Amino acid sequence: MNLGRVKLGCSKFLDTDGQRRFKADMTKRSYFGTDGIRGRANQHPMTAEVALRVGLAAGKMFMSSDDRRHLVVIGKDTRLSGYMIEPALVAGFASVGMDVVLFGPLPTPGVAMMTRSMRADLGVMISASHNSFQDNGIKLFGPDGYKLSDEKEAAIEALMDQGLQEGLAGPEGLGRVKRIDDAQARYVEIVKATFPRSKNLSGLRIVVDCANGAAYKVAPVALYELGAEVFPVGVSPDGTNINQKCGSTHPEAMIEAVKTYRADIGIALDGDADRLIVCDEKGQVVDGDQIMALIAADWAEHGRLKGGSVVATVMSNLGLERFLQGKGVGLERTKVGDRYVMEKMRSGGFNLGGEQSGHLILSDHATTGDGLVAALQVLAVMVQSGKPMSQLARQFEPVPQLLENVRHKGGTPLEHAAVKAAIADAEARLNGSGRIVVRASGTEPLIRVMAEGDDARLVRQVVKDIAGAVQSAA
Repeated sequence: MNLGRVKLGCSKFLDTDGQRRFKADMTKRSYFGTDGIRGRANQHPMTAEVALRVGLAAGKMFMSSDDRRHLVVIGKDTRLSGYMIEPALVAGFASVGMDVVLFGPLPTPGVAMMTRSMRADLGVMISASHNSFQDNGIKLFGPDGYKLSDEKEAAIEALMDQGLQEGLAGPEGLGRVKRIDDAQARYVEIVKATFPRSKNLSGLRIVVDCANGAAYKVAPVALYELGAEVFPVGVSPDGTNINQKCGSTHPEAMIEAVKTYRADIGIALDGDADRLIVCDEKGQVVDGDQIMALIAADWAEHGRLKGGSVVATVMSNLGLERFLQGKGVGLERTKVGDRYVMEKMRSGGFNLGGEQSGHLILSDHATTGDGLVAALQVLAVMVQSGKPMSQLARQFEPVPQLLENVRHKGGTPLEHAAVKAAIADAEARLNGSGRIVVRASGTEPLIRVMAEGDDARLVRQVVKDIAGAVQSAA
């Protein structure tokens, strides 16, 4: 049975080809993973030398043969290691003749927007998203504002392994570098324009947790200028506290603030603000699946949903699929990664997609996940419906789902005979009443084991058995 495809009226669902479908996640590449390059700061591949090579290679690749000046724009989050990675990238780009514009702290979607609006040849975001400060990453955007394809990343990798002296510009052809101060203001205006013009946030008390990350300035400003009373959390970055007990991966800070300030809603972003998690006025957390359901239902009702389907990954809950089915809306599934969601959206003409983790893509407004833009769509539904968030938070009843991450030391544990046998046994025991997805993380040495189904006890048991087999193999 194809992933994400169900027959109307069917009460049982089966998806057991996750391991076979996503063996590509295990394909080894020297630098790039599922979301750019990411790793421990000052350890391979997240070193100044690698960043220099990225600048050299990507610069060469995106330099055309005409005589015009070529431009790369660079943003970052608030990690201490950004001060190491940024100048190394700048040196690489400038040395092959590309001009460089530096934004400073700016959300990932803001970098994507500015890449396109400034007619840059390339955009770069320095961030490890929701990871702790010890990690960092490099994400690349093409001139259209979309993340680069696997093929283009592979081409850059090939260039990165060339000699550092190859393809350098002459002394008169070096790139020029400058920093601009209005990138954040530009992004705020773009974000505000996604909210219905006839509405505002007057009368709403909103907590926004910026994870001490890239949105620590722009998110509170955008909400305030739209009329809300704003209570910011996680807006004091010091280089080492990004995502630390705050943001979308630690919603406890948002929940506590909502209760303390008697807010109407809480909004939690991650370190680079491409993720969103919400809580209602009672502190009930609303994940990415529920947010997608809320927006999809509203857009479908008002004729704004394109393509008749929502795009999600294999990790989204089966309850979302059933809910959308009841609304006459399809669900297209992809492998994990917002880049793959966007690729499916573009090829199928869909305008709403995302991940359970809170990566939400609204392609009418952005070319990548944008937590702040997604939050404004949730707020628009609140304002237009006149309902409190607690009445909107639970769009569907989730099917029991369990995810366990198993750390390994390398190699290919999914190819181990005992792991394959455990997966086959779990498939047989579910007997058509759920889904199993076992895959390798593209950013960490983890095997992710997920199962879901109507029988919560059985789901727990099959996850335990598969995870145990992976641990033994690892």
